[in-house]
This record gives sequence, C-alpha cells and structure tokens, in this order.
Amino acid sequence: MRALDTFPTNSIQDLRYCIGRMLPFGASIVEGGVNFSIFSKEAKSCTLVLFHHGEEEPFVEIPFPEEFRIGNVYSMLVFGINIDTTEYGFRFDGEYAPEKGLYFDKSKVLLDPYAKSVSGRTVWGIEPDRSKQYQYRGQIIREDYNWRGDKPLELKQNDLIIYELHVRSFTMHPTSGVKFKGTFAGITEKIPYLKKLGINCVELMPIFEFDEFEHSRELDGRRLLNYWGYSTVDFFAPKAGYAASAPFGTETDELKNMIRMLHKNGMEVILDVVFNHTAEGNENGPCISYRGIDNRTYYLLTPDGHYYNFSGCGNTMNCNDPVVRNVVLDCLRYWVSAYHVDGFRFDLASILTRSADGAPMIDPPLLDSIAHDAVLGKCRLIAEAWDAGGLYQVGSFPAFGRWSEWNGKYRDCLRRFIKGGAECAPELFWRIRGSNDLYGGRGAMASINFVTCHDGFTLRDLVSYNEKHNYANGEDNRDGCNDNASWNCGVEGDTDDPEINALRLRQTKNMLTVLLTSRGIPMLLSGDEFGNSQLGNNNAYCQDNEISWLDWSELEKNRELFDYTRRLIALRRAHPVLTAQTYDFGSNGTGYPELSFHGTRAWDIDENSPGLCFAYMYAEEHGKFGTPADCFILVAVNAHWEEHRFELPQLPEGLSWHLAFEAYGFSCEPGEEEKLSDGSGIVLGPRTTAVLIGKA
Repeated sequence: MRALDTFPTNSIQDLRYCIGRMLPFGASIVEGGVNFSIFSKEAKSCTLVLFHHGEEEPFVEIPFPEEFRIGNVYSMLVFGINIDTTEYGFRFDGEYAPEKGLYFDKSKVLLDPYAKSVSGRTVWGIEPDRSKQYQYRGQIIREDYNWRGDKPLELKQNDLIIYELHVRSFTMHPTSGVKFKGTFAGITEKIPYLKKLGINCVELMPIFEFDEFEHSRELDGRRLLNYWGYSTVDFFAPKAGYAASAPFGTETDELKNMIRMLHKNGMEVILDVVFNHTAEGNENGPCISYRGIDNRTYYLLTPDGHYYNFSGCGNTMNCNDPVVRNVVLDCLRYWVSAYHVDGFRFDLASILTRSADGAPMIDPPLLDSIAHDAVLGKCRLIAEAWDAGGLYQVGSFPAFGRWSEWNGKYRDCLRRFIKGGAECAPELFWRIRGSNDLYGGRGAMASINFVTCHDGFTLRDLVSYNEKHNYANGEDNRDGCNDNASWNCGVEGDTDDPEINALRLRQTKNMLTVLLTSRGIPMLLSGDEFGNSQLGNNNAYCQDNEISWLDWSELEKNRELFDYTRRLIALRRAHPVLTAQTYDFGSNGTGYPELSFHGTRAWDIDENSPGLCFAYMYAEEHGKFGTPADCFILVAVNAHWEEHRFELPQLPEGLSWHLAFEAYGFSCEPGEEEKLSDGSGIVLGPRTTAVLIGKA
C-alpha cells in the first residue's frame, strides 16, 4: 500500500501525479514513479514537459500547481512514466527583461541542471539539427551499476604520478590498436599500457556533457569543433559521445566500468571540471538551462544586466551564491558517490574565489565548503590557480588545508632554465625542493609539478618550435600563448638533422629527469613519453584530427624515450625520499642532509647566483622511509652548451656511485645500475643530465 504522502492526487492522460519531495533536485526514481524537483527564485510558474524519446513534440505538459512549490523549489511526483523511453525538460514563465538580467521565456523548454543524462548527442560528430526547437533534454537513469566492491582508491597523495589525457585523443588515431576508438572503453583497453608506464592516476580532460558543435566551422575542408569540452552543458551527465555504448543508452555504465577497471589496476581517476562558466555564453548565447531558469542567481552580472567574463568564454558562474554553491557541492558529491571518482582538477579555479561583484574573497565560502565536506573528505582537490580576468594565485590560493595547485611557476622556470636560462637557477632550486617558498605552510604535495599540459606545446614541440603554429585553427595564429619558453634547437619544426634530433631528445629527457626527481606531485601530458607532436599547435582546442590524436606509431620510433620515462617513474616509486611531503632537509640518520645542492664541485654552490650547472642529492635513510638500506640519489644537471666534470660527494664507507640515467642514451631498470669506474666524478656532455645511485 502506497504511503499517504505519495498518493497521486491529480491525473493527466494516463499519468497520475502529486506534490513531490523537495530534495534531491533533478529526476529521481522512486517506487512507482519519478520525482522531479527544480529551483527558481524569480519565476512566476513552472511546467514539466515530457517527450517520448526522439520525438519533436512533447506528449504531455504538466504545470506545477502553486501548492507544489515550497519556498523556491517546484517538486512533482509522477506515476506511470516509462523511464526508458521518456525525456524531459521544464518551461519557466516570468519577466523577460535582459537589462535587468531576466530571461524568462515560457516558449523554451529548458534542460534540468541536475539531469544525469542528456539526449541528442549520443554519437560524436553527428551535427544536430538546429531547426529543432528543443536541443537538450534530460533522461532518467537507473543507478544500478554493480561496482563489485569497488570504491575510490585513496592512495597516498605523495605517491601519485598524474597522467593528463583527452578521452578521444588518447585512442582515436588508427594506430591506437583499440577496438572502441576515442571512447571510455578505449581507455579501458589501454590500461595495460598505462600500468607498464607506471601511471597511478589518470586525469581526464572535461567529460561532462558538452556540445562539440558549439562555434564549429569549416576551414580548408576540415570541421573545427569545440573539441576540448571546456564549455559545459550539464554538470551531472557524462559526455555521451565519448561512449561506444551511448546509442544503447548505457554511457554511464561504460564510464563506470572504465573507472572500476582503472581502480582494479591501481589507478585513480581525476576529472577536470569547469564550474567557472557554462555553454550559455554571453547575452548572444543560447538559452539552454541556467539562463532561463534563474539567470540572476547563477551568473555574475553587471548592474545593467550584462555578464562578467572572468572566464574568457562569455559568462562567469556566481559560484559563491548559496544556491550555486550547493549545485557545485551536489555535483562533486554525485561524481564521488555514483562514479567513484577520486578527485577533481578545477579549471580557472581563481574564479571560484570571486564574490557577486567579481572581487576576490579572502575566505571564499565555496572553497571552504568543498574542503570540509563530509563526502569529499578524501578526494583530491587541485586548483588551476588563475583565471582569464588576471587573477593569479599560484602559492596564495585559499587552500583551507586541502587544496593542491597546478604550479605554473614550476613549469615556466624549468622550461627557461633547460633552454639556457642561467638566471632561473636560484628559483629552480626552490621548485625542486617542492616550492617551499610558495607552499611552506602546506607541504610539498600542494605543488602539482608539470612541464606541459593540454594547454600549450607538447614536450616534443617544446624542443622543436620557437613559435606557435596555430594557423589550422583559423584565427590567423592569434590564438594560443605567445610566451612558451620553447627552443627549437636550431631548426623550426621537423628535421632530418641527426645532431638536432639528438639534442631535442636530450632536452626532453633533461626536463623529464628534473620533473620526476623533484618534490611535489608530477604530472605528465599523455604522449609526451613517446614524443607525440601537435605540429607546433599550442592551442589545439578545435582540432579533432591527427593534430590532437596520439600517433601510437611514435611509440616504437621513440622507444628509447618511453623506456627512459618508464624507468624514471619506477625510480621515483622505488625511493620514497623523492616523494616526501615535508620541508625538513636537514641531516638525518645517514649523516647527510636529506636534500642538498651542489655545484660542479661537491658541496660548493651559491644558490643565489645564476648558473647552468648544478647537482642535487637525496639521502634516503633506512628505517625512515622503510627502505632496506641507506641510499643516495644524485641528479647532475648540465644546461650549458659545453661539457663539464662534476665532482661527486663522498659516500659513507661501503657505498659507491652507480649510473642509472644519462640523457645521452643510457637508462636502466632499478637494480641494474652500472658502477662508476671513477667514483670521484663524472663528465657530462653539453646539455645533459644524469642520475646516480649511491649504494652498496
């Protein structure tokens, strides 16, 4: 017998309905029906609109009776819906006055901001029919995936090796060797590769539903798309076009299966999330959802009703409004609980610190709430600590004891030093230590160290191009960053010159060597480990083609680089001294400082002076890190265009120096290092690095 408070009191066609439950928002399956709940503070009325799957016109529209609204929430419990064939949306009536920031229009059917699935974009690259009035509709999904005991991994933060990838680019190339190219299932097929490389954390570029045809255009016979997806349509729904099974309505299961299998193989999953703006753009953009539901709540507006544009994409979410804050929290909780996601990287996160008038806040309530939320208590929180409005907070982002940051200063400093920037040496010492000048009160794991990411040159292009080459984007090469701190090693672009190619390989290895032996959490860009190129394009946001797709044939061509990277990762994972979180660099049980810097003469360096040659040594103490014996790791760096001899620090009795890596062409598996015949020093050729192990 149905409880009295869910007894249907109204009927329309063959459906029955009654007042629903205010929470949770969205469409929730309940016994015998579906509960619909949605917020709007300023609307005069709301109507639920139901469609049969794929049909142009709704089969029924049910206005919410006034008694179905409590506070600013409309709720309705509808019985008799066929969940598998029904799509839904809402109409809102109210004042239309753009100069006041009001965009109510009851002729439009709007997408539920809490929809867990969005119809109409199930196959990537099929252009939608823009003549159809209702472009986006919510679908009702069953939360019945069998996780088989899986949960978020909760690995030790300082053990992470993050690998940033684009779902489609990773496996779309014909050489990828997977069956389901460009999909979540394709990533699942590549798990053995990721495991072999040593990755234990995959960071996915945006996978929330977006429209790849937003601002699309033709150029020289190619269709340019919104390829990266940094323009969210729905925060709660996965991008159906990334799922091979989406035409069958099971994109959520495919994504969950990918996450479960990554977890099974010891890899966490971080999502790149975009809460700073939406796909609705500025005053001239489409009315998809938030704008027509409650524009003045959801967006930052000027006094005359225009949109603040701190995102560079037309609008800015009003993230510290209590209602919007709850949307973000509900979204994060949903992905952690329903999808077992391990963490989030927040795009242009400095926007999340802005108040209703756009001013930065000292203690932003949203960041505080996320940091101290019960459900999010163990998940990764990573900020891109700047925005398009000029707010740069690397080292000063409001962390509340939880947040890490993409360390843009690490990237810029290492790039400039390796290409010959002697003046960068004093800063680079701080970066290698874990940037204690930036994160002294937070620990080295607050620093996400990287040299490359999706935004900018790949590592191969960083050593192959002096200038960006973005003409394929159709913006006359005006787009993308102009300051790349890159160096082409003598020739712009690809070359057959063996000396230049050898130098480029060394420079690539040099940056990877420092990155993977620095304190902080390292992040790699997918494909960098085997020399992937974007042909000099440093802003491939619109390129769904070979510019963006990883060419897996490069893996065999550049096997030396892959093995070098794989072995560096193995070295890092084998020696906890490299991943320590603290800034305690003083003497330990080995009798040596835990981390020390040296010049070409051991123990002799002025850390405040420019230079192109230095070394740094870790002393790994038996017991403190659980290692079987004391061990020393020395990284020698020669960024000069001439060779130099490095004097090696004297080791305790019974230990001797062994060569593990040398950028001119040597790397080995852990435990197979070659003992140096001359334990007093090593000669490094021009622009090269070496890693030595001091052991018994």
